[in-house]
Amino acid sequence: MVETTTERTFFGQPRPLANLFGVELWERFSFYGMQGILLIYLYYEASRGGLGIDQDTATSIVGAYGGSVYLATVVGAWSADRLFGPEKVLFGSAILVMCGHIGLSVIPGIAGVAVGLVLIALGSGGVKATATSIVGTLYAPEDERRDAGFSLFYLGINLGALVGPLLTGLLQQEAGFHWGFALAAVGMALGLTQYALTRGSLPAAASRVANPLPPGRRPLVFGAALAVVAVIAVLAFTGLIPASHLSDIVVVLSILAAVAYFVVILSSRKIDHVERNRVYAFIPMFIASAAFWSLYQQQFTVVTIYSDKRLDRDIFGWTMPVSWVQSINPVFIIILSGVFAALWTRLGDRQPSSPVKFAAGTAIMGVAFLLFLPFAGSASVPLLGLAGILLVFTVAELLLSPVGLSLSTKLAPRAFQTQMVALFFLSVALGTALSGTLAGYYSEDHEVAYFGILGLIAIALGGILWAMSPWIRRLMGGIR
Repeated sequence: MVETTTERTFFGQPRPLANLFGVELWERFSFYGMQGILLIYLYYEASRGGLGIDQDTATSIVGAYGGSVYLATVVGAWSADRLFGPEKVLFGSAILVMCGHIGLSVIPGIAGVAVGLVLIALGSGGVKATATSIVGTLYAPEDERRDAGFSLFYLGINLGALVGPLLTGLLQQEAGFHWGFALAAVGMALGLTQYALTRGSLPAAASRVANPLPPGRRPLVFGAALAVVAVIAVLAFTGLIPASHLSDIVVVLSILAAVAYFVVILSSRKIDHVERNRVYAFIPMFIASAAFWSLYQQQFTVVTIYSDKRLDRDIFGWTMPVSWVQSINPVFIIILSGVFAALWTRLGDRQPSSPVKFAAGTAIMGVAFLLFLPFAGSASVPLLGLAGILLVFTVAELLLSPVGLSLSTKLAPRAFQTQMVALFFLSVALGTALSGTLAGYYSEDHEVAYFGILGLIAIALGGILWAMSPWIRRLMGGIR
């Protein structure tokens, strides 16, 4: 008799996905729970517990912070590929995130914002790049479960994104902003504990340093890093970097970092002809991704202001917290992510290619912005109307975001595995920072132009990418 063994799975996926699912859930609980109340904390007047910052400056800070989170994936990915391996970077980054939330909760005023957001940005950037890369190590290149697995991983992200704003927003409304920030810190502590207890089950590839940095170059790298930190600190505390232009600065840094990364990877002698073509194939999808996120991430800038000032949040005489609007999208993600995962699994090699999914996601995001137009000029926007628009946001997101995470691991050259994930996140950094810059042009008096122009541009970009998809697929060398 031949003895057979049955692999323990997590909803049909490799068992270690459950560990990464859990830590990402709690990290997103803390991240989105804090971000749900951050903007109103910045621009609410002191009598309402806020800092009383000008609204345009506040949206610039939020956009810059959000962009910096994704920009920091470069640091995390480089550290993982060259110094410590993804698993160790993930663990250390989670500690930084927890410390950042503690700083926001206990340090008053703008000092707490500065300390907290810097630590959270660095930590979240490390978590994002490495967690995604580690998920990629669970699958063989030809494993058709990969896209479905990333969709389930994305479900964990959105469970945290759902509950975080609900609880921190309610606590903020009832007890104050700093209690809301403290709850985010508790959530991250739970995630860190869960991960520490289960990290041993991850595959050996999760700890592999893909392209080790020669020991002799390490002092130079650490010295340069300290110099950059010192320069940024001096510029920030002397006021030479105005808060109202922070998002513009992050936009420029994201573009420069992305161009530099593409040049470094494409010029490397450690990649072959097929790998180089795959990196070229990623460039148009990088551009489409940046455009998508510049609209999608306005949930935390324009849509937050819209919800605070235009939305009818009255529910049977009780006023719903502003941050609860940010839990609408995760509800739809939780409902639909399983549907999309099942769809891609069922279709197998008959499913649309990644470039076509990207094109559809970008165009549908443009349609979502056009759906704001019927409510332009309305004195009180119905909650169901905004929920319907956010449903379209969700469909667009599921066509692009988990697919982008999966694609970055499939197209990655062996020597740049985690850093290719960072390139995808650089597109998110660019788009997120742009969402803060674009928010400065929003006003109730110009909603038709604002939503109409941005929506049409996104639809046009989606059409261009769809037309280019056959050429992109040839460059991808057999990867869908």
